[in-house]
Amino acid sequence: AWECTPGKEMAWNILSLFTTSGMLFLEVSLVAFLLQGNYASGLEALTRTFAVSGLIVGLDLLLKAIYLFGFGVPVFIDNIEHSHQVKWGLWVVHRLVLTAVYGFILFMYHSKWRERLPARPAFYKYVTIMFILNALALLACGLTGNGSNFGFWLYSVTTVCYHAFYLPLLYITFLADFFQEEDLNLENVYYSEMKDAGFFDADWE
Repeated sequence: AWECTPGKEMAWNILSLFTTSGMLFLEVSLVAFLLQGNYASGLEALTRTFAVSGLIVGLDLLLKAIYLFGFGVPVFIDNIEHSHQVKWGLWVVHRLVLTAVYGFILFMYHSKWRERLPARPAFYKYVTIMFILNALALLACGLTGNGSNFGFWLYSVTTVCYHAFYLPLLYITFLADFFQEEDLNLENVYYSEMKDAGFFDADWE
């Protein structure tokens, strides 16, 4: 793999650090924005979302950078032959926090605080999928830290699935219906304009 090529470790670590931070920023921002519901205006919601997301992602990036460049822990270089307990312990904590957050949101859906959550079935489906994915990744990190080959394989699968399907998941869950509705409205507008211009008068003669 490219990340295992001698002399490429530093470039791979920097690229992975900012890539994972960007994905985490998107993930945290989405949850933070939707959890605000209708209690804030658009500008207030965006400002609060970016502030919360920036703080969380900044702390996460700082912690990983300290482990990566300060202690020399290969956070983003996966090698089953050399199991780093500190590295996998860090990933266990990372996945545990995400799993706990999504699990708490799912718990709220089945509690008396359900009205505080967005009344969107798509959001519930998204949270469910992310909870399952992070729970599997948490299990994989724990097993890999103990030297399990199956855990390493499962971790690789969850990582590939996350990076390959997260953005399509966002589109299908939150944007597909919106764009379909916009296209339908646009077609109705075009039809009305053509009808007013007399394009269909010949069909009635």
